[in-house]
Amino acid sequence: MNRCLPDEATVKRLIAEIEASAPRPHQAGLLAVTERLIPECPCRFALTRGGWYRAGGLIRGDGERVADNLDVWLTEELADCDDDLNEFLDRHGDNELLVTRHTGRTHYFVAQYGPDPAEFLQLEVEELQEVIDRKLWDAAAPPIDAQELSDPIKPVLAPAQVVGKPYYKFRRLTDIRQVVSRLPAPIGDVHALVRFMQEWRASRADSNGKHFSEHWVIGLREHHDRYNNVVLSAVPVSRHAHKLKSFHWNEALSGLEAGRQLQAFDRAAGYGGAWYFHLLTSGLTPRNIAFAALHDIEAGFGYLGDLDTALLYGWLRKPYSI
Repeated sequence: MNRCLPDEATVKRLIAEIEASAPRPHQAGLLAVTERLIPECPCRFALTRGGWYRAGGLIRGDGERVADNLDVWLTEELADCDDDLNEFLDRHGDNELLVTRHTGRTHYFVAQYGPDPAEFLQLEVEELQEVIDRKLWDAAAPPIDAQELSDPIKPVLAPAQVVGKPYYKFRRLTDIRQVVSRLPAPIGDVHALVRFMQEWRASRADSNGKHFSEHWVIGLREHHDRYNNVVLSAVPVSRHAHKLKSFHWNEALSGLEAGRQLQAFDRAAGYGGAWYFHLLTSGLTPRNIAFAALHDIEAGFGYLGDLDTALLYGWLRKPYSI
């Protein structure tokens, strides 16, 4: 049993304290909360991913809030107008209504509890802030249906302006080992993430004294298939990809210069064999490198070493990406 995974009551306290905390530099407040509530397995900050947003609400031009949820408000208001769009426009034409959105980024924290690559907790916390996005509609070109109110093809953007203070929202606390154990796979095969972790254990990366979670987090997403079943996707996301540069590779590159580029990439990533794992995930390692390295091996160059060579041969026999 994973003793680090908190019980339900502790998780509820964790959520409440996270969402009551004000965002601080370096997420110091979140780390303090986790250290107090999960002392057996303290979390470490891993990564921040941003650039996404969620639909927001509605305010008037003077800042008065009309609704927290635009879609709910539109449904109720249109129903009150008997779904007559012209009546809706007449009713609200003088209100200078502005649509907001919640800009967001996700902070990842990890807590290792065992040596296996999958043996760690992953905490995800969203940091959001509501900002003005657009006008509800263009007075010079009124909408012809309700869809243009909720999701216009050509929105009339409003000057960017912050509506509220940034705030935290708990997303999930996950035992990655449990996730990996239930990933679907074809009969007689394994899920790509399972193979990725198996190869990590067999690589030079696993022998550098640092856990898998020192270099990767797991991007989790749930969606519904056509039968409305919940399908979980899980992919490794490099914690350090932003520090890495693509290879200066060309068809003529081989031998010692090829070896130097692979070794330089590994040093920048902080572990041996990094070039191979980024071949599978980020696109930083072009696929033609794998074939060029194989040609070098057969020509007698030994810059890869036995473990990397074994991984490369395994990939060439059965290529995959994740």
